[in-house]
Amino acid sequence: MDLDAYVAEHRGEWRRLEVLSRRRKPTAAEADEMVLLYQRVATHLSVVRSRTPDPALVAELSRLVLSARAAITGAQPVDWRRVPRFLAHDLPLAFYQARRWWIASAVCFLLVAAAVAAWVIGDPTLPRAFGMSEADIDSLVNHDFESYYSENFAPNFGLLVWTNNAWIAAQCLAAGVLLLPVAFILWQNALSIGMVAGLMIGNGRGDVFFGLIAPHGLLELTAIFVSAGVGLRVGWAWVVPGPLLTRGQSLAAAARQGITGAVGLVGVLAVAGLLEAFVTPSFLPLIVRDAIGVLVWSLFLAYVFVLGRRAERADLVLAVDGPDRAGQSLPVAFKAR
Repeated sequence: MDLDAYVAEHRGEWRRLEVLSRRRKPTAAEADEMVLLYQRVATHLSVVRSRTPDPALVAELSRLVLSARAAITGAQPVDWRRVPRFLAHDLPLAFYQARRWWIASAVCFLLVAAAVAAWVIGDPTLPRAFGMSEADIDSLVNHDFESYYSENFAPNFGLLVWTNNAWIAAQCLAAGVLLLPVAFILWQNALSIGMVAGLMIGNGRGDVFFGLIAPHGLLELTAIFVSAGVGLRVGWAWVVPGPLLTRGQSLAAAARQGITGAVGLVGVLAVAGLLEAFVTPSFLPLIVRDAIGVLVWSLFLAYVFVLGRRAERADLVLAVDGPDRAGQSLPVAFKAR
């Protein structure tokens, strides 16, 4: 195919489509013309890609096709009516249906951290094997751990904490499809927390450790466990898809719920960041700070298990008794998994 001749033959149609796609309010005739030209240019793009894939021309036609498609379909307005359903149904359901995975992740994480802490308490020389000197240990136990929560400006510290935790959660969610990387991420963090806990407890500073961890750590760690559980559930969906779905369908359904969970975890981790930045280092009595942390954590668990169980039951009834809003019943086998 002579590319120059092909371009010369169809350049007029491309320019016309570009002009029409930029109009805010095309007439009915122009809208019909735009749809026709969009179909033609999409065909031209396919021909160029398959026969003479010139990078510059492919990029130009791809941009033109995308802009025309956006003009034809129009921008989708934000449906604020979906927000209450998202908060009361979709989000707790995503967390609740992954509960077995994130509870198992929490149990394994805590067992590893407790074992490492007990090892460090029983063998004071162990931290030296990880490159820590006596000066490092003394600084961590008597100064660094406690000052970490108050040495920075609270809003900046909260943003830093939120960013760090969101990154860990994002890694767990993204790596969940491969399963093993999630275990490695949790293992690394369990070793770190277990090491610090062992040093603090072994040096008689266990009250400081648990007093500073509890206000934010309960919710923060639970959010990390949830992200790991949601990610692992996505990965397991293609390993064991169930009797009614193909591997692709099972993975797609779990991934959609995973995205819902990821959006919700942004808010959960933001709350944990606020607690760590403003409550943990505050001058409130220790028992009050810990009580705030336990209260927020309990509210989150109640949100997941009460609203999540209710949402799952409602969907099961809907799947059995009638179609969903799209007109098709959802597979009960996937919902119950």
